[in-house]
Amino acid sequence: MRFDGRKALRVRMDHKQAVNLMGSDGTWRRSCFLLDVSQSGAKIEVEGTLDVLQAKEFFMLLSSTGLAYRRCELVWIDGTMAGVHFITADGKKKPASAKAAAAPNSTPSK
Repeated sequence: MRFDGRKALRVRMDHKQAVNLMGSDGTWRRSCFLLDVSQSGAKIEVEGTLDVLQAKEFFMLLSSTGLAYRRCELVWIDGTMAGVHFITADGKKKPASAKAAAAPNSTPSK
């Protein structure tokens, strides 16, 4: 039974993982550390000012090239710590097996 009310299991990082936050328009960037993560969100420790996190949406860049990223929205701030929720295009993720079952059979019957 869960007592913390979370829907997804969190994974705590053994070592702080360096990531960056970037405005959805690319006008700002902040260095931070990923402290824990789940399928639906993460807890981060932000370096520098937190005022830019008040933006509706921003990106968490997980790689130095920016090819691995998650779209986020701010949930809470406490000092230098913050909680973010990951935003998906449709709001929910479907398992691959559910997508395959929902697809109609394209083979014509004879």
